[in-house]
Amino acid sequence: MGEDDNHINKKLPKELLLRILSYLDVVSLCRCAQVSKLWNILALDGSNWQRIDLFDFQRDVEGPVIENISQRCGGFLRQLSLRGCESIADGSMKTLAQSCPNIEDLNLNKCKKITDQTCQALGRRCQKLQRINLDSCPSVTDISLKALSDGCKQLTHVNVSWCQSVTENGVEALARGCPKLKSFICKGCKNVNDRAVTSLATHCPDLEVLNVQGCEQLTDESICQLGGGMRRLCVSGCTRLTDASLAALATRCPELVTLELAQCSHLTDSGFQALARSCRMLERMDLEECVLITDSTLVHLAMGCPRLEKLTLSHCELITDYGIKQLSMSPCAAEHLTVLGLDNCPLVTDGALEHLTSCHNLQLIELYDCQLVTRNAIRKLRVEPFTEHKGARILRAGDAPRGGRRPPTALLPLLQHHLRTTLGRVRGTAPHDTTAVTSDAVARRAVVSLSDVTARELRYRL
Repeated sequence: MGEDDNHINKKLPKELLLRILSYLDVVSLCRCAQVSKLWNILALDGSNWQRIDLFDFQRDVEGPVIENISQRCGGFLRQLSLRGCESIADGSMKTLAQSCPNIEDLNLNKCKKITDQTCQALGRRCQKLQRINLDSCPSVTDISLKALSDGCKQLTHVNVSWCQSVTENGVEALARGCPKLKSFICKGCKNVNDRAVTSLATHCPDLEVLNVQGCEQLTDESICQLGGGMRRLCVSGCTRLTDASLAALATRCPELVTLELAQCSHLTDSGFQALARSCRMLERMDLEECVLITDSTLVHLAMGCPRLEKLTLSHCELITDYGIKQLSMSPCAAEHLTVLGLDNCPLVTDGALEHLTSCHNLQLIELYDCQLVTRNAIRKLRVEPFTEHKGARILRAGDAPRGGRRPPTALLPLLQHHLRTTLGRVRGTAPHDTTAVTSDAVARRAVVSLSDVTARELRYRL
């Protein structure tokens, strides 16, 4: 039977076939392109390739593939993710910038061969760029941020995490040139200081997300400059911060939803009292290693933060059963609290778990190295409050060395089905891509490798 006699081709106009194909992913489009000459033309039409994610192909994607995609898609391409494609270099990205001037969202996470030349090409050609992720691109420097600030005025989301050569000069140039910035993430950029954060606060009034995890030079001076639009803030590892920062956040950022303060060891109960009094929208808090806080902080949070969903108190060694009792009696506990981290809290006992029976939405409790918690108490907790929530999970410790970090994967048979693919705990290393603010609880995505057939299809078709 000839191609023109094919039933679906006769019944449906080309425009409708093209629309149907637009819903397919990269693999499916490549396969459709092999059906017939007509489908080859339709499947490889640039309009079907507006949003491309090549993460699953990361080991197969090399420069020629990107160059062919760029030339085929042209002005249609809006969103491209090359996360993990370590073979991609500046030459291919220059072709992309020249051929795809309308690109708006570009993810280059872990494209380690990328240098400032790529960002200079983007700055010259891609004026509509709104989002760029340069996480773990070690050769990126202030030159890249200057180039983006000059040519990409529409930028709203920038991630330069673990780009160790980025300094306050690059951040200031970006802040001045891109006033529409809403999200800036620079985890592990140890040269980012108060001047950089102050520039963002001054020149980017719409800034909602700021992640400066591990930027050890930061002090209260810059945090006190953040504006009222801030929704998600991570200052974990900024060890110089004091209660003055919390007081400023309470006054200037009442709409905060996420606040991560891990390893901010100078913070005390008085700072959290001020915070809880004003920031009633808080849903997620990470207080790991805030070693000076006591049950008083939990009392204030219980009264002032009715929407709290996730609370990490790891290594807060002064927390006792009384604080957990006050938390369990709060409005947030009954309605919203789903995750509670209590690992390495040596004063927490079975009594704390008895109080938590009223938290009917609780899904995960972390209890690594809580030596006073028994397995009998855990069994009782699993049976009583979670009869309607069978997905509830409890991490029982005693296996982790006292005072040490929790293991990167859980040890409990209780969680085998869940922990095979997702749960990890990483600190001090460059995590994989994240566009949301998160410092510690890194969920490890399982990488689905392509079959040999699919890999050949990709190389052949693109």
